Amino acid sequence: MDNTMATRDAARWLAAFNAALDAGDPTTAAELFIENGFWRDLLGFTWNIVTLEGRADIADMLAAQLGQVKPCTFTLDGAAEADGDTITAWLTFETAAARGCGLLRLRGGQCWTLLTSMTELIGFEEPAGPRRPLGTVNSASKTRETWTEARQKERAELGHLVQPHCLIIGGGQGGIALGARLRKLGVPTLIVEKNELCPKVGDGVIRRRFDVA
Repeated sequence: MDNTMATRDAARWLAAFNAALDAGDPTTAAELFIENGFWRDLLGFTWNIVTLEGRADIADMLAAQLGQVKPCTFTLDGAAEADGDTITAWLTFETAAARGCGLLRLRGGQCWTLLTSMTELIGFEEPAGPRRPLGTVNSASKTRETWTEARQKERAELGHLVQPHCLIIGGGQGGIALGARLRKLGVPTLIVEKNELCPKVGDGVIRRRFDVA
């Protein structure tokens, strides 16, 4: 089988899969997988890291998630490739809350393995390319907001004019890193730390490690 035929077969499978999802029919969607097929989902459909094995598990997940996930059309991302009896194709998809990419492997016209991975939240897209922040404004202006003023304004508004969408419990390395990542995505986030020895968030990691005595 050449790659042209592989792309045609992958597109045919995706069309059938899209039709089943649009109809809200988890059983028909699951029957497009081989009996012991796998679906590995990284947040895209389940908001979790999950491996589903077999048609029954796949149908159960879709029955529980389709109503809220509301997946849009799965689309091929480039040409598929054939390797023996296996067809491999990259794909993209969109749900009500996110966009994602994935990898499809077919055998005998049915799905052997499917990977779906969330890549960005709709409305909180990665600030890259044309969306990348311009950085420091160097021009002189009486009305220019300094970095300190912008930071003070952000602190004053969080929890009052701007409500946090995410609460991170623990101001250690992991909490700080996650908070910084969410802030970059434009997700208002509050980090709380219980350690009374911490004069500021982030010190807890150092103090717990070195001030045990």
